[in-house]
Amino acid sequence: MELGVAFAILLVCIVVGVPVVYSFGAATIWLVLTLGFDASFVFTTVYSKMNSSVLIAIPLFIILGAIMEKGGVGSALVNFVEAFTGRVKGALCAVSSVACAVFGAICGSGAATLSCIGSIMAPKMRERNYPMGVAAAVLACAAPIGMLIPPSSIQILFAWSGNLSVLTCFIATVIPGIILTILIGICGIVMCKKYPDVKVTEKMSRTDWLANTRRSTVHAIPALFMPIIVLGGIYGGFMTPSEAAGVAIVYSIPVSILIYRGTKMRELGRTFKESAVTTGVIMVMLGTIMVVSRILVMNNVPSMILDALLTVTGNNKYLVLLMINIFMVIIGMLMDDVSGTLLVAPILLPIGMELGVNPYQMAAILGVNLGMGNVTPPTAPFLYLGGRICKVDTKSMMKPMLTIIAFCYVPTLILTTYIPEISLWLPRLIMGSV
Repeated sequence: MELGVAFAILLVCIVVGVPVVYSFGAATIWLVLTLGFDASFVFTTVYSKMNSSVLIAIPLFIILGAIMEKGGVGSALVNFVEAFTGRVKGALCAVSSVACAVFGAICGSGAATLSCIGSIMAPKMRERNYPMGVAAAVLACAAPIGMLIPPSSIQILFAWSGNLSVLTCFIATVIPGIILTILIGICGIVMCKKYPDVKVTEKMSRTDWLANTRRSTVHAIPALFMPIIVLGGIYGGFMTPSEAAGVAIVYSIPVSILIYRGTKMRELGRTFKESAVTTGVIMVMLGTIMVVSRILVMNNVPSMILDALLTVTGNNKYLVLLMINIFMVIIGMLMDDVSGTLLVAPILLPIGMELGVNPYQMAAILGVNLGMGNVTPPTAPFLYLGGRICKVDTKSMMKPMLTIIAFCYVPTLILTTYIPEISLWLPRLIMGSV
């Protein structure tokens, strides 16, 4: 009864617009008071869970994403990708998808990716007569790829919640992320084909094309070094995710200020302050959800949920996975990616393991689900953010958005859920057994 009321409090608070951190706090306070736990339980649980070096990576990636968003790095990446695809009608949709994947591979944040790449791509698409409903839908749907292409903040949190390897969680989401990137780019191009007014890049001679490509590549080299530093350092075993993020921050500051001139030294203070506020909110939320998670485990809630699912589905593993996916999408519709991860991981990870699903496959399933939830109407936080950035109403985005969900996200989710090798082949190749 008390647990049911706690979930009701959480969902009602979120639906009526209470900030997520306070919603989690209200549910936690209710559980602690009604189940008879004292303050020592709360403080020791929070301290034991938060005393982890893995969590240092979260504020560092938040700072890195903020610096990149304001530093002109995204523009260099966009010009680099566009140099190779500009002659294809609708190619800016593919450019948007790839640019979101590359940018997300550096900062690990879907919202920062959409804000940065969307602000760059929207004027380009409008200038070339792209249907802005389609353009905004492509950008909004491509932004969550940052949850899959490593390093990803939600995979750090998922690994921390389940006591898993952060590096293996990163690798498990690479192939689903690549599949989604390709499908969204193709889908955007196909949707733009029926609009005759869409312009392509002016035809160039081979010499001019080579010169333009060379110029864009050289300009993008400092930006392209960021994923090399982050991913190369992590996968090469030279750095932990936290260390890689710290090195990338040190590298990104002079690149943003001196090379791309997107920000100034005096503006860094404001960037650090905004990042500190975001980090504070996340850390408070981490503390409250860990208390809730501990209470759920002590009350055997994951096993109770699994028993209920098996009763409904007749012990069919595939139907249980289908219901888990539906639950994750709903959570993604209601919450941001961080909040959704913190709520879902402690509950569904034990259920998946009871079903024999590899925990690293669960990491990939979580990433695709929350990404799809963030763009699925009616709530769809990325849908509204994309509309604001592209200055279009959500009604014009709805049809292309649903098309991308149906032909890109759903196939990727089905493949990731029911073909384990999609997420496990690369970790087994690189890490050995998982």
